[in-house]
Amino acid sequence: MSDLQRVAVKQENPDGARRIIFAHGAGAGLQSDFMQYFALGLALNDIEVVRFNFPYWQKFMDTGVRRPPNPMAELEHCMRSVAQQFDDNKPLYLMGKSMGSRVAFRLADELNAGGAIALGYPFHPIGKPDKLRLTDLENNCGRNLIVQGTRDNFGKPDEVAGYTLPENVSMQWIEHGDHSLEPTKRSGLLREQLWQYAIEHIKNVIR
Repeated sequence: MSDLQRVAVKQENPDGARRIIFAHGAGAGLQSDFMQYFALGLALNDIEVVRFNFPYWQKFMDTGVRRPPNPMAELEHCMRSVAQQFDDNKPLYLMGKSMGSRVAFRLADELNAGGAIALGYPFHPIGKPDKLRLTDLENNCGRNLIVQGTRDNFGKPDEVAGYTLPENVSMQWIEHGDHSLEPTKRSGLLREQLWQYAIEHIKNVIR
């Protein structure tokens, strides 16, 4: 079996009325606190959540040797392969953290998803505000969602306000949140509070 096929997959609430395929970001796999919190939180709301590791992260888990993310075509192939394991016509949504959200938006039309959801969309690389990734957001879904922290260095409110986003993409800002929706200590908030705010926005889109 090839590296692209042999990846871990974790399923929460298989009986959920709707399915989310949830892709991780560049720096952490399916078992990160972030990924687990969102998967379990959504699973408590009649949603099936399917997490998986991209091939480069699976290799890191297997060998202990870090490596860069796979090229976009291989990331897409992996997420597509996970989604195509299911043929029950359950309503499908694609979701990702950061890098994973780019993959989700790019595949949404092909996989007939009801929408794509980004948790911390990387509008541009850090320090390169002119290198925009807006074309990845273009799809024909009825409704897409980006949940973004107001302190996110990959796209802050004043930057995003100047972008022309597709009409089917809605923005929800999480006050005090960074790229992983983590608050500052000064805010007096717990990260779980911000993550729960995000889950509420996701539930509203899926409903």
